[in-house]
Amino acid sequence: MPEIKNLTMNFGPQHPAAHGVLRLILEMDGEVIERADPHIGLLHRATEKLAENKPFNQSIGYMDRLDYVSMMCNEHAYVLAIEKLLGIAPPVRAQYIRVMFDEITRILNHLMWLGAHGLDIGAMTMFLYCFREREDLMDCYEAVSGTRMHATYYRPGGVYRDLPKEMPQYEVTKWRNPKKTEIMNDSRSGSLLDFLENFVDRFPACIDEYETLLTDNRIWKQRTVGIGVVTPERAEALGFTGPMLRGSGVEWDLRRKQPYEVYDKLKFEIPIGVNGDCYDRYLVRMEELRQSNKIIRQCIDWLRKNPGPVNLEDPKLTPPKRADMKGDMEALIHHFKLFTEGYCVPEGEVYSAVEHPKGEFGIYLVSDGANKPYRLKVRAAGFAHLSAMDEMVRGHMLADVVAVIGTMDIVFGEIDR
Repeated sequence: MPEIKNLTMNFGPQHPAAHGVLRLILEMDGEVIERADPHIGLLHRATEKLAENKPFNQSIGYMDRLDYVSMMCNEHAYVLAIEKLLGIAPPVRAQYIRVMFDEITRILNHLMWLGAHGLDIGAMTMFLYCFREREDLMDCYEAVSGTRMHATYYRPGGVYRDLPKEMPQYEVTKWRNPKKTEIMNDSRSGSLLDFLENFVDRFPACIDEYETLLTDNRIWKQRTVGIGVVTPERAEALGFTGPMLRGSGVEWDLRRKQPYEVYDKLKFEIPIGVNGDCYDRYLVRMEELRQSNKIIRQCIDWLRKNPGPVNLEDPKLTPPKRADMKGDMEALIHHFKLFTEGYCVPEGEVYSAVEHPKGEFGIYLVSDGANKPYRLKVRAAGFAHLSAMDEMVRGHMLADVVAVIGTMDIVFGEIDR
């Protein structure tokens, strides 16, 4: 009789479907997985430690770089934690702007997930379709913050600045004639809100396009139906949150169960799955795209009718206007102190969580009364999901590992921190 030996192989850390520097050590019986051991730490950037050595304001930019597909949602949790310790609340207009950009970020995240997940399983067109819509939303990021990805737009007490009254325009080049440029600038002729309104009007048709490509596609269903099944009880026990938990049929969403900002004033549904497999998690995220679109529309309507401040008028927290700083000594002093020392936050500890596109993203912050955190701990949604990798892929084929990594929507910045 031949001796049958298990095969041990590496999946990653430079694998194109590992979505970051994930190293999986797989014990395999032929094509079937007997055990999967995830190795992390290859991207460790010491974000939590760095934040303890910088004034509070200077760590907002680090948050963008944690989950680098859901930038503003990371900032939101951190800024909410500082606001809880300071005992302040931003103006209502700033809260609506934050909610609107949280949902823009959710769409950005889910589009990236859908394109990459489709590409991993063999649906090439999805990636191109999703990036077409991402481009418009990246322009919204750039319009408010000056940068396409790492925005650093949320600040304790509000947001960096109000929404711009005009969008950047395309210019005529040797590759783009005046007629084509005019067509491309058609939706950019008004304010940011006009541009966004144009986007939310046409986005549902784009989601229909994605669904036409995938939802009833025979190959897509063969690769996702019945793969990585997690029961509701097991999903709760494993610490799943977000679409991973809702895909198993548990209706848990912080925006509804523990509302923050103005989510309790908005109308939206929480989609949930039935079977807890990769296909259900796909359907949940597709419906979340539609619900986020609805929330953005409600925010646009409110923001049009209600102008107002987007920052607290507190010189200890908010930098003075440039014009004031040039002519007023007090304003110059406040500006200098704010950008060199920052501000001191009262002693205490706080946990603040938001419904991140990937699940519950939390910041545990301890202050000793100084101008920088004493301790900062990030609760990353993807970390708990990755710890369930062994359980989800055991008994499946090697090709199904790619589908399971895709359905988890892993980004390694937040897992390794």
